[in-house]
Amino acid sequence: MLGKKLHVKKNDTVVVIAGKDRSKSGKVVSIHPKKDGVIVEGVNVVKRHTKPRGSEQGGILEKEAPVHISNVMLLCGKCNKPVRTKITVLQDGKKARCCVKCGESFDK
Repeated sequence: MLGKKLHVKKNDTVVVIAGKDRSKSGKVVSIHPKKDGVIVEGVNVVKRHTKPRGSEQGGILEKEAPVHISNVMLLCGKCNKPVRTKITVLQDGKKARCCVKCGESFDK
């Protein structure tokens, strides 16, 4: 079974467009296609209470929780705005994601 096609990839810079962390931006740390979620660095930080286990110390840890994929947009480096993407075919036959407004390519 093939995975879902998502408009963001790991290490992309994205902006949150809805929710409690609206207008915050960060780098995508990981993607969860089955749950339609992405973890963005410094966004949707929650506190987790952990028990001490072995060599790990217990306490309250802060970590990022997933944000739904529909609540993030790619940040264009040229426009410096959140933008939609389109797929274009390059001259060598490869597909690349491009900014709809300015045509800047996200895949190098």
